[in-house]
Amino acid sequence: MSQLNLPSAYHLVSLDTVDSTNAEARRRAMQGEEATPDGTLILAKQQTEGRGRRGRTWHSPPGNLYCSLVLRPEIPIARAAEFSFIAALAVHDALGTVGDAGHQVHCKWPNDILLNDHKVAGLLLETETTASGVPDWIILGLGLNVAVFPGDTDFPATSLRAESWAATEGEILESFCRHFLKWTNTWLEDGFAPIRKNWLWRCYGLGEEIEVRLENESVSGVFEDLDEHGVLLLKTADGERRISAGDVFFPSLMTEGASS
Repeated sequence: MSQLNLPSAYHLVSLDTVDSTNAEARRRAMQGEEATPDGTLILAKQQTEGRGRRGRTWHSPPGNLYCSLVLRPEIPIARAAEFSFIAALAVHDALGTVGDAGHQVHCKWPNDILLNDHKVAGLLLETETTASGVPDWIILGLGLNVAVFPGDTDFPATSLRAESWAATEGEILESFCRHFLKWTNTWLEDGFAPIRKNWLWRCYGLGEEIEVRLENESVSGVFEDLDEHGVLLLKTADGERRISAGDVFFPSLMTEGASS
């Protein structure tokens, strides 16, 4: 990867191979703020033990983008999840900046990005809380399929190359960092409300029938809204369900895939 031009708010640590950028970011964050300040960005060419949500393996060969950002905001732990939405907006807008016209990019609740109705990126948020209930640090991991994508996933995946995009890992990371800084400043100035509004403008499936797979059940209903904390509001036959975590699937996409 060529020399990166990142805003001064970031402190880049570039590695060839690592078990997981989130794990490396965690190890460094635990050394304290002086050693690993806010904005430390761990970047790796490949991961040997990449992780997604719920401990799933994240396929991590060379050629894709793998990075984790150490954040140290002074906020209640309940607000930490808002960074997933900030980051999703940044990824969405980064792809819109470096990508070609004629492609559809959407946010997928709670922490994925779709390119032409296929998953191209995922986010992973991890925190460590102090005794006062404020995060000591938040680690935001990003994996984005640039050159290759896995074929054995529950939700269909893709890569930039598979969609004939020529953007490089460096170009995407530079654009993501700029957009993340912009959306974080919006969040600092105006709170989560504009983040929520802009995420809803960019999301897939709002107002449509969806299936949410939880740990012990699957729930179907209409994706009505997000609440003021990013919780999904699902209108079911039994009333409204508030869902804070789960895997979302879209019957409309499954039907299109079956008929194509």
